[in-house]
Amino acid sequence: MSGRANPYADDRGNKDRSITKPGQGGTMGAGTAPEPSDRPAGVNAFLIGEAMTGGYGSGADILHDCTIAVDPGQIAVIVGPNGAGKSTAMKAVFGMLNLRKGSVRLDGEDITALTPQDRVKAGMGFVPQTSNIFPTLTVEENLEMGAFIRRDDIRGTMAQIYDLFPILADKRRQAAGELSGGQRQQVAVGRALMTKPKVLMLDEPTAGVSPIVMDELFDRIIEVARTGIPILMVEQNARQALAIADRGYVLVQGANAHTGTGKELLADEQVRRSFLGG
Repeated sequence: MSGRANPYADDRGNKDRSITKPGQGGTMGAGTAPEPSDRPAGVNAFLIGEAMTGGYGSGADILHDCTIAVDPGQIAVIVGPNGAGKSTAMKAVFGMLNLRKGSVRLDGEDITALTPQDRVKAGMGFVPQTSNIFPTLTVEENLEMGAFIRRDDIRGTMAQIYDLFPILADKRRQAAGELSGGQRQQVAVGRALMTKPKVLMLDEPTAGVSPIVMDELFDRIIEVARTGIPILMVEQNARQALAIADRGYVLVQGANAHTGTGKELLADEQVRRSFLGG
């Protein structure tokens, strides 16, 4: 292993960088990921849904020239009022609706035409808001299901998931459907990480959990970002999410209304008044 300092070493999370794919994004070994960039999230971002316009089926457009991007080691958060198109933007990036305009690129490759299944193979890990576990399978079986695209030894990755979420190790033989809401979310995130993704996408990971559990989940999300994996997250708890975000996107009616760092958006008077309760 290289003695080079972890380029993602801020004050968040741990220093284990081994739960993701080699190359850009997360990495298997220290010293092989790209340096974090000071460039604004934009056309050269590691993951970008650029100028996305589209909706579901033949219905009206929900997204209007919407751009979302994230770079390695960053947490990018999408917030906004109900009906703003937050989850739709996430699903567009993951290929769950057809874009009438715009494109999606991952690690420099245009993946706009790929199916969601092929985007997983390309390196996307996606955790939907609901129906994100197999409730009749055990915790360990859920994690094994997450590694379905792999042909290598998954035991090391599973051990790292258990290190990240110790409660899952304790309950590995228990049916996932018997767990609490917060524990089920940990199973869902762990299963996505079992693919060794280049990027992790989370759709409202703290929906329906208590404030204490929300803080714990955010702590774990920070630790994942510290490994170098870019994280794109839709979140209903806007103030708390922006507090941990490197990049924030406020959507209104499917379009970008405000973009900046989490700190910038939290300090913006208009954003606070309109979206954060003052």
